Amino acid sequence: MKQEWKGPLRVGAVLFGLYLAIHYWEKLTALAGLALGAGFPLVLGAVIAYAVNILMSMYEGWYFPNSKSPGVAGSRRPVCLLLAYASLIALVVLIVRMILPELIQSFTLLLQELTPLLRQLSVKLNDLSPDQLAALSGLFAADGTVNWHELATKTVNFLLAGLGGVMGSLMSLISTTISAAFTAIVSVIFSIYLLMGKENLSRQSAKVLKTYLKPSWYSRLLYFLETLHNCFRRFVVGQCTEAVILGLLCMAGMLVFQFPYASMVGALIGFTALIPVAGAYIGAGVGAFLIFTASPIKALLFLVFISVLQQLEGNLIYPRVVGSSIGLPGIWVLAAVTIGGGVLGIGGMLLAVPLAAAFYQILRDDVAKRNQETKA
Repeated sequence: MKQEWKGPLRVGAVLFGLYLAIHYWEKLTALAGLALGAGFPLVLGAVIAYAVNILMSMYEGWYFPNSKSPGVAGSRRPVCLLLAYASLIALVVLIVRMILPELIQSFTLLLQELTPLLRQLSVKLNDLSPDQLAALSGLFAADGTVNWHELATKTVNFLLAGLGGVMGSLMSLISTTISAAFTAIVSVIFSIYLLMGKENLSRQSAKVLKTYLKPSWYSRLLYFLETLHNCFRRFVVGQCTEAVILGLLCMAGMLVFQFPYASMVGALIGFTALIPVAGAYIGAGVGAFLIFTASPIKALLFLVFISVLQQLEGNLIYPRVVGSSIGLPGIWVLAAVTIGGGVLGIGGMLLAVPLAAAFYQILRDDVAKRNQETKA
């Protein structure tokens, strides 16, 4: 009799839960947003730990793998963790050192180009009649000299009028900077804790799941998580490989067409290409600005070149390199990037491909299993 009531009771509980979710949807979403905002540093730390773990695991495979010395085994994790973070920091510093000096030089060239224009404007102002000068808000006297009193008065009024907005913006900027720094510090510390004790966390999580889940459910969940992990891992490796290929192709093409800043723009394009498909366009905007300071015509030609290269990368290189690394056909990689980008933007692009690869592999394994059962 009790077994007969279990089914309807579960259905009723599910329906009641759906009713509460629909009726209190706004409050639930607000609560979820609050919880996500409060736990964002921890979520970011877990993401950082997952990415750093790939590099740390590689270093652990190189760090005296056959040694059974307690000293070597005890130092393997902290040393490899330190090397992984040091490698990432060195990579970021290298890219910044390649980009920042060229960016400063480009701004300097731009200011040097603006100086003659300002001089020409000054000459044209001297050629104006007194009536025309008087029409310029009273900033110039009849003899063409600057009316410093009027200029000072207007400057002070402008500063006083905008002082409140400037102070508000400054306080907001300071608050945002402090919050971002705090989030980054907490995230890095949390990622270090996760990486140092990942075996214990894995063992404890497995013990909890085995306790509260049926053996069949536990095996299915474990299979799903392992598949998802393998797909994400291969996706990160493939994405980095694709970024290196795109950066090298961009640098080679710029050298062939004699565009300025070839090495710097190539490194920038490769770094921003870590964002699927759209990342190269972000780097292309900065690269076009830098080239524009040297030659506007070459900047336009560079935009044409990067557009063609991006089309080849997005439709040929990216699906093949990333798709082959995660076992997903190129057509489905392109479809996943398109749909993910349309739903969640850049974050959707990053998540859509490995998720699609995981579901593709699970579906393929399930179809193969069912076909074998049917033949048997």
